Amino acid sequence: MKAEDFHRKIRVRKSANLVLFVVDASWSMAVSERMRATKGAIVSLLTDAYKRRDRVGLIVFQKRDATVILSPTNSVELARSALSDIPVGGKTPLSSALTLAHQVIVQQQFLYPDVVPLIILLTDGAGNVSMTNRSPREEEYQAAAIIQQKGIRSIVINMEHVDFDQGLASKLAMHLGAPCLALQEIKAENLYATVRNELDRM
Repeated sequence: MKAEDFHRKIRVRKSANLVLFVVDASWSMAVSERMRATKGAIVSLLTDAYKRRDRVGLIVFQKRDATVILSPTNSVELARSALSDIPVGGKTPLSSALTLAHQVIVQQQFLYPDVVPLIILLTDGAGNVSMTNRSPREEEYQAAAIIQQKGIRSIVINMEHVDFDQGLASKLAMHLGAPCLALQEIKAENLYATVRNELDRM
């Protein structure tokens, strides 16, 4: 009997995805549309997740801070309850949001060592609140660089209107090492398809 005659069963364990939405809920004309799209995409991803061990979470940032609205979960019911009332309006604490996103992912990687994180950041890149005495832009880029250095994948969805775009979202994406996308319509199905395509690539 030769070595090639022996067969060994190898069990391959699929890594779970963690999709963390980080959404600008500061005041803008399109904030309600943005939140509707995000809620719809989250529910669609969680409906998919029953076949996998994927988890989805949501951070929103507005006024002077970022808040975990939905801790990473695979429960559609929990998500529907948490997403029912989301605060909007105020300034844009973008660096706080990036810092919190990194903290949430580190915690999740400790609890679930095989998790593969993906940040979906919906913003125009125009943060205007600092956590320290540094400028908002400097803080944002430093927080983004830390996320990139940790090998955390991200996608930036540029929320700025094309006629007023100063390129801030794309500059932030460069510091994240992430693609910067501009969806023609911010709808749940478009956002869901963008995330699903990236997860399939991963």
